[in-house]
Amino acid sequence: MTETQVETLVTPDMEEKKGVWGNERTSYPISESDIRKWAIAVYWGETPPKIFWDEEYAKTTKWGGIVAPEDFNPFAWAVPLVQPKPAGAVPGRVPQKGENILNGGQADTYGVRMRPGDVITTRTRLSHWEERTGRNGLTLYSYTETQWTNQKGEVVKTRISTGIRY
Repeated sequence: MTETQVETLVTPDMEEKKGVWGNERTSYPISESDIRKWAIAVYWGETPPKIFWDEEYAKTTKWGGIVAPEDFNPFAWAVPLVQPKPAGAVPGRVPQKGENILNGGQADTYGVRMRPGDVITTRTRLSHWEERTGRNGLTLYSYTETQWTNQKGEVVKTRISTGIRY
């Protein structure tokens, strides 16, 4: 193995954190006003579907009341945050092997709908990873799972995000 080759990009920290849920964050209770404002923003220029703002209409649907759009984010409002870690390239410094990082996308799976009064809890874990050799040499694909549940413990959304390092 030469100096520029790396046997693995998997760190001891990754091994330790694999499958372990991190700190939880909890949203404020969702209000009808929050849902209505989100729907207005998402459907700007059109009238949002009544299921998001008309209680009388919403009562006649299979949900029996107002629900939030699936992409509604109760964490978009002011919620105490963990201090973010600095990210990005350092000017004037050439990245070392494994320090080139790309966003490989995300996939969401939806569960129960969010409703007025719901309090959503989120948690994240490093689910798994795989290494492959590509045109840039050894490449690590890591998969992070984020789960949202409501106050009843029902899954609202699961997101798998892919990070790519080479």
